[in-house]
Amino acid sequence: MKNADQENIVIVVHGGAWNIPESLLESTRTGVEAAVREGWQVLIAGGSALDAVEAAVNHMEDNPLFDAGIGAALTRDGDVELDAIIMDGKTLSAGAVAGITHIQNPVSLARKVMEKTSHVMLIADGALKFAKEIGFPLVKKETLITDEALLEWKRFHSFNHTIDELFSHDTVGAVALDKEGNIAAATSTGGITAKMPGRVGDSPIIGSGAYADNKIGGASATGHGESIMKVTLTRHAVYLLEQGLSAQKAAENSLHYMFQRVHGFGGLILLDRVGNVGIHFTTTHMPWAYIKNGNLYSGV
Repeated sequence: MKNADQENIVIVVHGGAWNIPESLLESTRTGVEAAVREGWQVLIAGGSALDAVEAAVNHMEDNPLFDAGIGAALTRDGDVELDAIIMDGKTLSAGAVAGITHIQNPVSLARKVMEKTSHVMLIADGALKFAKEIGFPLVKKETLITDEALLEWKRFHSFNHTIDELFSHDTVGAVALDKEGNIAAATSTGGITAKMPGRVGDSPIIGSGAYADNKIGGASATGHGESIMKVTLTRHAVYLLEQGLSAQKAAENSLHYMFQRVHGFGGLILLDRVGNVGIHFTTTHMPWAYIKNGNLYSGV
């Protein structure tokens, strides 16, 4: 049951735009529903939009069904390299990490970059050194590698084919509006199976993987990273909001633009500055969920 405090808060999440096997459809939907509830509990307790998107994304990073944190895709050499971003629409502050391992919740480390350094992004060994300096929890690399991710990696080597055309699952994200009217967005990923070591996709890039501006709205993207970067998909979607499009139309039109310009596929979740929701994807599936006015909505 909703109350007055719930009328101006919203949170929406996605679990990645990809060709989900039928056997995983229900579990991925359940997974995003659980994640959005985590973020919602933060909001109704008076927490910030930043707290809410971090909590929701953490929940998916901890869920081996998703390609972020535990369950991340493996590089060509069989390693884990994680990327994440979080952005505060109030100040346009952002923090990001790229190409990191030994971190189960990279979006939380990204937030530490935002709050404890004068930088926006730290990568690889530098990000890990920063994590150690601030006492951020580290895990063994093996903790992040699931049997499913290893099987996917082995299948790639058997087929010797571009993995995003075959099996790859991709990215998680969240966007929230809190009771103070602040918007935040966050995105986290393990990338694509058998990516080149050192490859960084769209997820940690401002305006590509995520963007948030209190005056307009916020977005989180998923899909083919190289395509998303070429059109700065989330900034493009927020720009369309600024031009007067509805949240749903902005999501649809920005993905249509990406397909027209670079033949890229993906998905997008979007909130405008008053909490209207936009959700669209051009892949076969994308698990999504949002809570608005105390009501939960979800789909795949």
